[in-house]
Amino acid sequence: MTEKKPLTRSPQDAPPPPIGELATLPVFFKLRGRRAVLVGGSDGAAWKGELLAAAGAQVDVFCDAPGQKMQSLRGKLNLVERPWEGHDLTGAALIVGDVEDEMQAQMLRDAAKAAGVPVNLVDRPDFCDFQFGTIVERSPLIIGISTDGAAPVLGQALRARLEALLPQGMRAWAQAARDWRREVRAKNLDASERRHFWREFAQAAFARPALLPSEFDREAAFDSARKANTTGTGCAILVGAGPGDPELLTLKAVQALQSADVVLYDDLVSPLVVEMARREAVRIAVGKRGYKPSCTQEDISALIVAHAKSGQRVVRLKGGDPMIFGRANEEIAVLRAAGIPVEVVPGVTSAAAAAAALQTSLTERDVARRLQFITAHGRDGHLPKDLDWRALADARATSVIYMGVKTFRELAERLMREGLPASTPAAMVERASWPDQSIVRATVGTLADEMARRTIKGPCVILMGAAIGIFQASEAEKV
Repeated sequence: MTEKKPLTRSPQDAPPPPIGELATLPVFFKLRGRRAVLVGGSDGAAWKGELLAAAGAQVDVFCDAPGQKMQSLRGKLNLVERPWEGHDLTGAALIVGDVEDEMQAQMLRDAAKAAGVPVNLVDRPDFCDFQFGTIVERSPLIIGISTDGAAPVLGQALRARLEALLPQGMRAWAQAARDWRREVRAKNLDASERRHFWREFAQAAFARPALLPSEFDREAAFDSARKANTTGTGCAILVGAGPGDPELLTLKAVQALQSADVVLYDDLVSPLVVEMARREAVRIAVGKRGYKPSCTQEDISALIVAHAKSGQRVVRLKGGDPMIFGRANEEIAVLRAAGIPVEVVPGVTSAAAAAAALQTSLTERDVARRLQFITAHGRDGHLPKDLDWRALADARATSVIYMGVKTFRELAERLMREGLPASTPAAMVERASWPDQSIVRATVGTLADEMARRTIKGPCVILMGAAIGIFQASEAEKV
């Protein structure tokens, strides 16, 4: 019997987790109409000067011999072809220097400190009050990335990923947000309505990034915010967390997590996926683990309803895909009965991740024309008695078995009695898509013994059928 875990959370929940220690404080500095001082005439200094000017600063450059790149920026930057002096730093918003040796760096650092101006010295982190991060530019949307100088190449790689994720059209949506903000304030919306408006705006931006935002988008977001305020009810989103690898999370799932007020997550969901939720979101573990103390399904459904009825946006985060052995119908039925809007965001199911780990297609012409998913764990914790044994005993079908580690021996014995050859290829994939995933390749007749020799801790998927044996395992996989 599964021990009942009492309902312990209410809509008025604990504060968000504290912010961990930061190497630096990420800030965005307003420079428009202000003076910045740049010391040095190198190409690196020129790039910094161009960046400062792009932010609206008046840039005074002090150098004896400006390089070709710096010369090309004359007019955009104010080139003063002499060494800097202490009075040149007075009144500057910030100072940037690209100097040759440590003595010059120390002199500039000391003078900046005396003038009370923050300073950055290129490639000299110990002398810097602030640093330039790698940026993704969709101005007025700007993303800054910093590794505190520890791994610049990693920061550049992350920037490349973000560049691919953010269409150029986001520039127009960010500008629309700036243009519409005054009108949103004029509507005298309360905090909940304003947040709902901007949430709808963001969803529209991600749904149609290539299209210019229109008055229709703005009015639709206003209407949605008013309706949400009238009903006083939030919503619930059933989100597929995928098999474990956070990179397999869909963009829509990330958007749902980023807009959540409350996240209810299963034990098998990767912590890295849970961490993608909005920092202020309340996170509640509601995992149901076989043969261990667990929340009941009734408690989980009650939690979703309670939080949504208090006007919150609730994400129910389920491992894999919520519509495959996730008891989603029960939660959807309860939410509909309570009059709570519900949405489903599909995820990558464990069967797909296991097939990828095996590098084996689950379907193959003339070998496996049918694919079937079953659960080998019934309500009572035992092998279900009402399985279609004839279909499962078809070696020319591929069968994927969820929750079957403890019952597979009994399942295999029954299938072999039903006529499935003991030599039928089979495999178990543990923690599919996780860095420590492991694979056992065997046959229907030997897999139970192979699994018994291992200590299995993570979620497992068992696959069997002729298609599973098309590619032979390497010696490295036979762990």
